[in-house]
Amino acid sequence: MNNKITISFIAVLPLLLSACSSSPDDDFVAQNQGIQVLYDDAKNTLRQGNFGIAAQKLSSIDSRFPFGPLSHQVQLDLIYSHYKSGSTDQALASIDRFVRLNPNHSDVDYAIYMRGLVNMDTDKNLFQDLVGIDRSDRDPFKAREAFEDFRRLIEKYPDSKYATDAAKRMSFIKNRLAKYELAVARYYMKREAYVAAANRGQYIVEYFSDSQHLEEALEIMIECYDRLELDALKENAEKTLALNFPQNS
Repeated sequence: MNNKITISFIAVLPLLLSACSSSPDDDFVAQNQGIQVLYDDAKNTLRQGNFGIAAQKLSSIDSRFPFGPLSHQVQLDLIYSHYKSGSTDQALASIDRFVRLNPNHSDVDYAIYMRGLVNMDTDKNLFQDLVGIDRSDRDPFKAREAFEDFRRLIEKYPDSKYATDAAKRMSFIKNRLAKYELAVARYYMKREAYVAAANRGQYIVEYFSDSQHLEEALEIMIECYDRLELDALKENAEKTLALNFPQNS
């Protein structure tokens, strides 16, 4: 009986020694290698354009290894994956989380830029793009958010490589916002609410003077002031129109 116990102990001894020989450093290296394999797989899925699947894989990595050596890159790739797959809420949540937790990270400017892109794309209307329907009368609240995102980027990170493109997009958004104000002004004019219509035109003059819709805004103001018999205001608007658009009849 004693011999059987001795033999059993000798058989188990190598397994015990093997288990004891695994150090914390070995476990850390193995874990890192596991993260790298998972990340490489997710990155390959992303390159192939399978953005939804890539987002799922990256989310899994982020949940399993929130403080791993690749955690920041995983989170940035996750932002892009959500954006490309059209998952607006998830993209914005990922962006806000990254900025909140990593305010001094070298890629914070990228995260803010992506926030602008997400909001700008959300403002687009797929149905409008497909059939050419003008829906400029839709409330552009997401366009306003995008404008603020790009403005924040340029003010905080003027040397960012994304600043130039952000400025161009702000110019585009200005035209979108001015066009919305014009649509509202026309709505008021049809209902003979000339004070409200004139105020919308004045808003464009004050805040979107470099947009493509300044000329029409001034025309609306002139017509409204004429209907309201506000001759001084009408004359000032006419002078501004003549100065900026001398070819206007």
